[in-house]
Amino acid sequence: MTRLFGTDGVRGLANGHLTAELALDLSVCAAHVLADRGEFEGHRPLAVVGRDTRISGQFLESAVVAGLASAGVDVLLLGVLPTPGVAHMTERLGADLGVMLSASHNPMPDNGIKFLARGGHKLDDAIEIAIERRMGEPWERPTGGDVGRVNVYDSAVEEYAAHLESTITHPLVGLKVVLDCAEGAAHAAGPRALEDAGATVIAIHADPDGLNINDNCGSTHLGSLQAAVVEHGAHAGFGLDGDADRCLAVDAAGNIVDGDQLLAILSLSLRDQGRLAKDTVVATVMSNLGFVQAMRAHDIGVRQTKVGDRYVLEAMKVSGYSLGGEQSGHVILSDHATTGDGILTTLHVMERMATTGKSLAELASVMTRLPQVLLNVSGVDKSRADDDAVLAAAVAEEEAALGDRGRILLRPSGTEPIVRVMVEAPTPDEAQDVASRLADVVKSQLLLP
Repeated sequence: MTRLFGTDGVRGLANGHLTAELALDLSVCAAHVLADRGEFEGHRPLAVVGRDTRISGQFLESAVVAGLASAGVDVLLLGVLPTPGVAHMTERLGADLGVMLSASHNPMPDNGIKFLARGGHKLDDAIEIAIERRMGEPWERPTGGDVGRVNVYDSAVEEYAAHLESTITHPLVGLKVVLDCAEGAAHAAGPRALEDAGATVIAIHADPDGLNINDNCGSTHLGSLQAAVVEHGAHAGFGLDGDADRCLAVDAAGNIVDGDQLLAILSLSLRDQGRLAKDTVVATVMSNLGFVQAMRAHDIGVRQTKVGDRYVLEAMKVSGYSLGGEQSGHVILSDHATTGDGILTTLHVMERMATTGKSLAELASVMTRLPQVLLNVSGVDKSRADDDAVLAAAVAEEEAALGDRGRILLRPSGTEPIVRVMVEAPTPDEAQDVASRLADVVKSQLLLP
């Protein structure tokens, strides 16, 4: 059976692949799987449902609610709220299930359904597979008083913003920040949390109309944020994505500060506070070598995982680490959140600015990004990428020439007949040359028949 769930829930074109019928069926099956696991034992089951600002979220919300209530689950509607806000409210309200309707940074026509387990954690793969396997099965429907009740919970934004503000101990008074809300789920909670923390906030792209989410704005399009920071003379700017589970930053001069740099800033901040568990931070294999070198220079360990925030989170949970993240801006502060949270990241980076008196550029300079080149080689047999002797020898030769000055990563795509060749080196030209030579070897050795 073709998998419905990807690495971050079920996602696709709303009313194309992701229909109301599919949303309803998924919700019913999620309720059945959790019930069979004993999650609802001894009480009326409760779910919370939130969404981002896409217009399709309205009909998908109705379908999810109909599915859950028809399966006997009570539902609280949280309204428009970031993904980490839904995770927080799932835990805060003691809900058995959280549901977020969002396609994150994807274009507006897409949408997605993400289920969260009790406590606000992502569902295990085994549970997602069990949900898929029960799609379309006959079931005995509750009637009368056994069907679910549906109510609106209208203070979710205020409670989530208050939680965020409570995680920092030093006020942000005197700091001016531009926050790009991506016309998305954080347009209310983001500015409120920062203002409550004492910052002067200039919110841009904070007037969603259901159609403009991620439209040339947010963490994937930082141009308008860069311009706004310079125009307003702000100390920094932060760009969220549509569901606000990640952010990237801009310093006072308009230079981009990426996820690796934000992670480096927070690693030193937590280490100095004695709160960086095991003096180790979790990152992915795509993190820039400059990040690893900077952490090593400050006696901070780096545990690297496969690409994807779910793998970062798994490593953090298994080993008890308190900080992890990705170059793309997913940063997980596990003392305060169960998932990446762009607003939370913004608050804690700004708190570091406030407590040290240093600018964002000064803090980000703790690491030097090595030039990085990524080439996608298509039309090849990616299954042989790890086994071809000629390719392995070519990689070994290039790695020997680079030594500790750079890094090479060959990674088959998870969904396409593509092998990704990533090279970091001291100069852009050297990185490009190495990547091009290896890409040629990939093409010649792994060519499809």
